[in-house]
Amino acid sequence: MNSSVSALPLSTLDSANEALTLRLPSSLQLKQQLPLSHSLHQQVTAHRQAVRAILDGEDPRLLVIVGPCSIHDPQSAIEYASKLARLAEDVSSEMLLVMRAYVEKPRTTIGWKGLAYDPHLDGTDDMAAGLTLSRELMLEMIRLGLPVATELLQPMAANYFDDLLSWVAIGARTTESQIHREMASGLNMPVGFKNGTDGGAAVAVDAMRSAAHPHRHFGVDSQGHPAIVQTAGNADTHIVLRGGHQGPNYDATSVANISAELSRLKIPSRIMVDCSHANSGKDPLRQPAVFNDVLEQRLRGNHSLIGMMLESHLFEGCQPLSSSLRYGVSITDGCLGFDATERLLTDAARRVAQAER
Repeated sequence: MNSSVSALPLSTLDSANEALTLRLPSSLQLKQQLPLSHSLHQQVTAHRQAVRAILDGEDPRLLVIVGPCSIHDPQSAIEYASKLARLAEDVSSEMLLVMRAYVEKPRTTIGWKGLAYDPHLDGTDDMAAGLTLSRELMLEMIRLGLPVATELLQPMAANYFDDLLSWVAIGARTTESQIHREMASGLNMPVGFKNGTDGGAAVAVDAMRSAAHPHRHFGVDSQGHPAIVQTAGNADTHIVLRGGHQGPNYDATSVANISAELSRLKIPSRIMVDCSHANSGKDPLRQPAVFNDVLEQRLRGNHSLIGMMLESHLFEGCQPLSSSLRYGVSITDGCLGFDATERLLTDAARRVAQAER
């Protein structure tokens, strides 16, 4: 993974505010340098359809988005993906595992913004190298047989990865954004909108309704030129419950209330639960308890619950960004270790299989 498309030399200096501008390669250039082969394209298409089938109730399996809170180290990311690919095969009859490959991170104020922004972890923000490395990693995960998921935070970055993704998240901070709703309406894969940081589901419900409709909006074409983008609308959306300032919202009462609201608005009741964030009180070791509670609701017959999300890395916990990092440990939110993740998902698959007999 040593190929690179470099940023072009400094192009403008805005004397009014001293803003420096470096020109990035276009998404078309990067896709041509790191292409998705025909066979892998077919694989991605099949994975997208598998996710849609779960959303539509045609496939009874659980959809589980699982992987690091964020990817910062290529070696540990591929080691994790290799382990996950083997686990995905073991539980494939009961659940569809999708690799969480998050290369952008929203920040409340400041901080490391993700691999696509700062791949060297040193504040140099070599985004050209970050985009290249992010695409290389996603391609390698697909070669391992995994569906790939990410959160699309910066719409201009989406074009660099959109052909590789089987599922996309729109985060709690951006679900209310018109720009992200317009972007989602043109994506050719299922999209999960998270509830707002306050815990309210209304903004996510509104986002689903907006994304289902066609839009014309300002955007960038594959060659990097400003463009009018016309979208067809995306019906393959769902809500992701991640809790809020008032606490969790994965309990049966909260799920029933949100399901009823979706039904009232004639929106398909498709609910995923994020087992991290406010639902776990930001304690990664509480994720299994949340997961098992949601699984029990599903086993009792609540099929509006289509899946869960887990933050998981090779080893549990998190660490601050420094010059001496522990291998396989998150530098953003705390994660469940892989061994505990494997036990959790293997046991869940066993319980699902028993319930189906």
